[in-house]
Amino acid sequence: MDPKVEKELYSMMLLIRRFEEKVLEVFSFGKLAGRMFHVCIGQEAVPTGVCSVLKPDDYITSTHRGHGHFIAKNADLKRMMAELYGKATGYCKGKGGSMHIADIELGHLGANGIVGGSFGIATGAAYASAFRRDKRVTVCFFGEGAANQGIFHESLNMAGLWKLPIVYVCENNFYALSTPLERSSATETLAERAAAYDMPGQVVDGMDVAAVRKAALEAVNRARAGEGPTLLECQTYRFYGHSRGDGSVYRTKEEEEFWKARCPVKTFGERLVAEGKLSLQEMEELEKDIEERLAEACAFADESPYPSLDSLYEDVFVEGSGN
Repeated sequence: MDPKVEKELYSMMLLIRRFEEKVLEVFSFGKLAGRMFHVCIGQEAVPTGVCSVLKPDDYITSTHRGHGHFIAKNADLKRMMAELYGKATGYCKGKGGSMHIADIELGHLGANGIVGGSFGIATGAAYASAFRRDKRVTVCFFGEGAANQGIFHESLNMAGLWKLPIVYVCENNFYALSTPLERSSATETLAERAAAYDMPGQVVDGMDVAAVRKAALEAVNRARAGEGPTLLECQTYRFYGHSRGDGSVYRTKEEEEFWKARCPVKTFGERLVAEGKLSLQEMEELEKDIEERLAEACAFADESPYPSLDSLYEDVFVEGSGN
């Protein structure tokens, strides 16, 4: 890869990591709206690698653990933080929050609190692109737990049948909340299910941003060329529990330490330094810049107003629908 691209990948992963750490910090002070937040610490390589090969007008759909997807799609940190605070200046005017944030202009068709809830949305967007022949590609992010929902099979079957321009990206962190994958899937990998829908399926090292980017680039180019969908299974790991209140008692400390030793941010940064592509001074400057950007985002969210009561029923129904 071009060293400039490698630096951008490291910068994006670090930004996602620090944003999520900041989310945990402000949540502990009671500043965030709602009680459920799902951070993607440990999984940064997947959204970074995938979104790095997308065009600005390509589409993505996200999950309940979706902050990284939105940031990697170049979201405005101030508006994003304001949304998590439940403020009117947020992307969804404070009404979407962490699990339902969206921005159509960025091509982000929405995070989803329903497990597997975005399969239909993403497949529909890909069908629209195929119909319009606009060369847009849709990426559908989902967790391995969602792969056992019926709509997974219905969507992939439709995409394979009609050769839709979509890439299904499974972020397999091996636990659907507390259920290990071997207790919920009859197949050893999820990627092998792709054969049933006449599309390529590939297992990817989800802790290696370069590997994710390479696999995503091939899949996106294939979709854009009209050759149909791909299923990527990115094997990764969340360093924290399912949500803030989850103590991960179902995982061993040895397992957690094994995966943390493969931290995508740390290992990729160390590699760039060892290869002379990134200096320690540059890393320090990057840390400082991100710290300042997050401080500004939190200040913006703190100072922003909450939605007024008058806006309670706005954006709920379509005007003129009669509902």
